[in-house]
Amino acid sequence: MNVLRPAFSVFILLLLITGLAYPLLTTALAQWWFPQRAAGSLIIQNGELRGSLLIGQDFTRPGYFQGRPSATAETPYNAVASSGSNLALSNPQLDEAFKQRITALRRANPQATASVPVELVTSSASGLDPHLSPDAAEWQVPRIAQARHLPAVEISALVQRLTRYPQPGFTGEAVVNVLELNRALDTLSPR
Repeated sequence: MNVLRPAFSVFILLLLITGLAYPLLTTALAQWWFPQRAAGSLIIQNGELRGSLLIGQDFTRPGYFQGRPSATAETPYNAVASSGSNLALSNPQLDEAFKQRITALRRANPQATASVPVELVTSSASGLDPHLSPDAAEWQVPRIAQARHLPAVEISALVQRLTRYPQPGFTGEAVVNVLELNRALDTLSPR
C-alpha cells in the first residue's frame, strides 16, 4: 500500500493540473486576449448567425466565390463531421471526382481560360477550409463579374484588398477568406 499512495497522489495532482487548471487557464487567457477568435470568429448580422471565419461554407450561386470542395460526411462543410476523403492518389474514384469537379468548374466558369487551380478541385484535410489562394479567387472573377454586372477589375481589387499575408512572410502562403469575400461582394452595387 505504501508504494501505491505516492503513485496515486501524483496521478491526482497531475489530473488536477492537466485536466482542470491548465484548460481553465488557457480558456481564460484566450477569452481575455482574443475574445472574437475564442468565441469561434462568428459573424452575426442583424441578429442572425451568418457563419464563421474559421469554417468554410457551401456557396453555389454564380455571383459568389466558391471555396474548396468539402469531403465531410452527410452535408458539405459539416463541422460536426470534419474529415478528408481518405482516397489515395492512385484511387480511380478520386480521379473521377477530379474530372467531375473540373468539368463542373469549366461549365460554371466558361470565361476562365487558365487551368483550374488545384485547390478548387481538391478538398482540404479537414473538409472545412475557409480560405483560397488569391489565384484561385482570381480564377473565379470573370464568372462573378458577369453574374453581378460588375467590372472584373473591381472584383479583382476586392480580392487583392482582402488577401492576408503571413507574418513573417516565409511562414506560409497568402490566403483569402471566402466568407469575407462574399460578404464584401454583397456591399458592392451593380453597374
